[in-house]
Amino acid sequence: MEAIERLNKHLRERPVELFKLKKAGKKVVGYAAGGFAPVELIYAAGAIPVCLGMGGDPEPATEALSLTPLFLCTYCRSQIAYWKLDEVPYYRLPDLLVVPIVDANNKLIADTFSYFTTIETFRFGVPHDKRPIDADYYKVGLLAFKERLEKLTGNVITEEELRKEIELGNKRRSLLKAISYLRVGADPVISSKDYVALHHASFYADKDFYLEILQEVYDELKAKRGTMPEREYSGPRFMIVASTLAHGDVRIHELVEGTNAQIVYEEAAEGMVPYLSNADLQLDPIDALVDCYFTKRIRNPWDRPWGDRFDNLLEKAKEFDCQGIIWYQTLYRDGPDLQSWTFGKQFKEAGLIFVKIETNYNAAEKGPMRTRIETAVELADQVAA
Repeated sequence: MEAIERLNKHLRERPVELFKLKKAGKKVVGYAAGGFAPVELIYAAGAIPVCLGMGGDPEPATEALSLTPLFLCTYCRSQIAYWKLDEVPYYRLPDLLVVPIVDANNKLIADTFSYFTTIETFRFGVPHDKRPIDADYYKVGLLAFKERLEKLTGNVITEEELRKEIELGNKRRSLLKAISYLRVGADPVISSKDYVALHHASFYADKDFYLEILQEVYDELKAKRGTMPEREYSGPRFMIVASTLAHGDVRIHELVEGTNAQIVYEEAAEGMVPYLSNADLQLDPIDALVDCYFTKRIRNPWDRPWGDRFDNLLEKAKEFDCQGIIWYQTLYRDGPDLQSWTFGKQFKEAGLIFVKIETNYNAAEKGPMRTRIETAVELADQVAA
């Protein structure tokens, strides 16, 4: 696709462009990949958001062991190693790093950057329930974040500017959702690997260029779907439920692509843009962000109580006509690990194939992962037959 090629070229050139902008006085705000730090606030302050969301590479995961405890999420402890190894330029850009704290694992990102680097770290809490009092708590965090951004940039975040950025954010979310839903009732016109890469591109790309590319991708894929024959069974369809789909972590996608199966829907607690709901422009801008980024979001695996999380996941599996679930989690991520036992049983009772894959970003995992995925695909094929 021509649009994807243009996007990839833009991403290759983006680090140099960002360093030039930083040298010219622009502030760069790094953020953790959990989707609880609204980029609209960063843009409205006149700063540039950059997500520190790399993962999947064995070298940083191993290097991190000299800096962090072992028994914490592989993805979270890897983040400081990307900074130390100095091989990914985005990790050297931020003037400020914001880490919304969801659990002890991602708190490690804030702790290690505070201790080992000179990058200032800003934290605010994300509650584990969705009562009105919890939404109020999250709102207090956003207001504190807004104040810190204004101090960093010297710019006042006006209601007008914030509304403008929220409107642009809604356009991005709407296009990501529209592209995803082209996979409903049809053979996918885009692979899961490429679709997740569109989310990852939002971490770094210029916002206007990115929106232009999303529109072009959607238009091209919609036209492609319109020329496809009526869908026939061509292999099992899987949903991936992940603790983290980090930028660079493509092993599961590549292993599934080596079978006759397809991943047609993704639910990732970290590493993807929350795109299923837009912000309500009728609300106060901060309230609209709370509603979009917190209240309307599917519950996360570390939430207590779990509430309707399973029902929401099962609904998506049915909507996208999935025969199986790939449960993908990083090692030592306790919330997903606990949920996998209960949810795995419930998915099986609902007639879905369920396979759990746990990763420490170790190269030796690939063989056992392949065996488990191939077995799940064979079982799903039998169910479909």
